Amino acid sequence: MAAMSRHFSDEASLEAFMAEPSSRVIGLMGRMRGDMAVLGAAGKIGVTLCMMAKRAMSAAGSDGRIFAVSRFTDAASRAKLESAGVETISCDLLDEEAVRRLPPAKNVLYLAGRKFGTSGAQELTWAANAVAPANVARKFAGSDIVVFSTGCVYDLKAPSSGGACEDEEPRPIGEYAQSTLARERIFEYFSGRDGTKACLFRLNYAIDLRYGVLADIAAKVAAGAPVDLSVGAFNCIWQGDVMERALLALELCASPPMAINVTGPETVSVRWAAEEFGRRLGKRPVFAGEAGGPAVEPRGYLANAARSFALFGYPAVTLADMIGMVADWVSSGGASLGKPTHFETTDGSY
Repeated sequence: MAAMSRHFSDEASLEAFMAEPSSRVIGLMGRMRGDMAVLGAAGKIGVTLCMMAKRAMSAAGSDGRIFAVSRFTDAASRAKLESAGVETISCDLLDEEAVRRLPPAKNVLYLAGRKFGTSGAQELTWAANAVAPANVARKFAGSDIVVFSTGCVYDLKAPSSGGACEDEEPRPIGEYAQSTLARERIFEYFSGRDGTKACLFRLNYAIDLRYGVLADIAAKVAAGAPVDLSVGAFNCIWQGDVMERALLALELCASPPMAINVTGPETVSVRWAAEEFGRRLGKRPVFAGEAGGPAVEPRGYLANAARSFALFGYPAVTLADMIGMVADWVSSGGASLGKPTHFETTDGSY
């Protein structure tokens, strides 16, 4: 994946760029034995992750198969995966019998989960984030499983803290975050019971041009809407770098599972990011919600990803690249997924 800011004419060219496999991923696919299952494959990351894995398999000359598993309520996602040569399977992961019938796979990426809509339907979020993992862990006992998780398992941090590290005790706020810790604990339990190797992939926040914290801020600046400063800083990382790290994490799976924070190296000021977008978009940002004035450090979900940098190196796509690409995408009327991150939420209600 080239590390540069660039213009994309449409979503297809954007997805092709994100799904370009690095030499490291191609090497991994050459070494990997057995098939791969991507569970929750129709979500924001799953489609392009499957595309990257398939391209890397082809480049490596591997004859492994990739199974993309989802309920596939969006037919377009399924068609996109199949056109890329990925086999698709419709399955509700809450259906234990349906999960039992899935084909075996030595290499598993677990991307399924529920966040938004938790408030008022807490029981569904707990089922999606705790019951479904139990079904999957039983089915894929003995596989290597990369479990997508979130920085929300940690307590809120001030920017001066340097962010949460993997060895500190999780302190999730609210039922969504608590249920994501439950997901981790379920996989830890089955790892201990069955010897299944896993990696807990604690991500915040992935950046695509169609969604993500940068897209949220840029859209508000472009529209003249207030940018909320109640959370003063955030971490982010390009989605293509996320996918590369997720695939490489298959070789980090262990029993008991290893946790790893996945994000970019910067603690990014919300105000600074808005002003950068304002400069590029020719707009003067409007701000609201600064908690306690500029002398106060508002806390948010911030992670220290030093462990991941030691393992994978720094991301190929820089913060400056991401800001440039998002600004260009927004100014040219690029599509939005209509899924705001709500990164400014700190009370655990989604």
